[in-house]
Amino acid sequence: MHLLPVSLTRRLQTSILHSMTTNEPITKSPDLSVDLAGLAMKNPIMTASGTSGYGPEYEPVLRIDSLGAFVTKAVTPLPRRGNKPPRVVETPGGMINAIGLANVGMERFIAEKVPYLSKLQAPVIVNVAGHSVDDYLTVCVALDKIDCIAGLELNVSCPNVSDGLEFGTDAKRLRELVAQVRSEVKRAKLIVKVSPNVTDVNEIAAAAVDQGADALSVINTLRAMAIDVDTRKPMIANRCGGLSGPAIKPVALFMVNSIYNNVAKSAGVPIIGMGGIATWQDAVEFMLAGATAVAVGTSLFVDPTVPTRICAGLTDYLQRKRVNSIRELTGALE
Repeated sequence: MHLLPVSLTRRLQTSILHSMTTNEPITKSPDLSVDLAGLAMKNPIMTASGTSGYGPEYEPVLRIDSLGAFVTKAVTPLPRRGNKPPRVVETPGGMINAIGLANVGMERFIAEKVPYLSKLQAPVIVNVAGHSVDDYLTVCVALDKIDCIAGLELNVSCPNVSDGLEFGTDAKRLRELVAQVRSEVKRAKLIVKVSPNVTDVNEIAAAAVDQGADALSVINTLRAMAIDVDTRKPMIANRCGGLSGPAIKPVALFMVNSIYNNVAKSAGVPIIGMGGIATWQDAVEFMLAGATAVAVGTSLFVDPTVPTRICAGLTDYLQRKRVNSIRELTGALE
């Protein structure tokens, strides 16, 4: 049975108690809109980078404009073929992937993908990856000039490439990267995707916030591997990859709550929570822990309509709890 957190803040409890004692029904649908560092989102549900391509891939099964925001797969300065297969393996409670940031590259992205993205009503956030500061700067400076791109998510924590964790696990290097990108990105919101593969996640989050990150994505995948006992070889050609799905949810919840309490809340920096979200209950847990928005990733491979079902569940939950705005949930864990 999937259990929900049972405690809310006094503010939320007072609101519920007032509605119950006065028998005042909510006469309109609860407000699911959230403000993510200035980005107006109709609901808190986003896609996680790398799980929905560039958008058109999901159009037959999911109306992209129904999302609070859409996050593309990673974009690098030059095209990348990614790692050799096999590069995905299912595990109990999740999956390991080592795609290796395969993408069309910046020029083709602008020429071929931006025309579609420019027609979306939902805010568009582009995940940006690279091997060097110059790589990040090249992509971010170019995309910052494109009006339909509302945010840039710095992928500094991908465990699927040989040097993908260099920035995300080193607070000093991350400070330098974010500072340089921040000095050049004038329009788009700057989001930093935090690695869980560190000793102190708060130190990494603080480094990003101190240098001007507008928001934090928490968390990326956990470094992991799987072994074929018959062949005695790794089941992924890259040997290891990133673990995602329900298996990492407890870790993600802990890190969201820790960063919220120790870094983000006092700085006024919103958190995008992610890691195993598949139900509306999961979304509520992440918001109570401190997330302003939540990103759905691995569960999309099982059921691409999950975001729609989560929104419906959130609406019903708020109505039952007689809460008018979902924004009241953020950080409401006692």
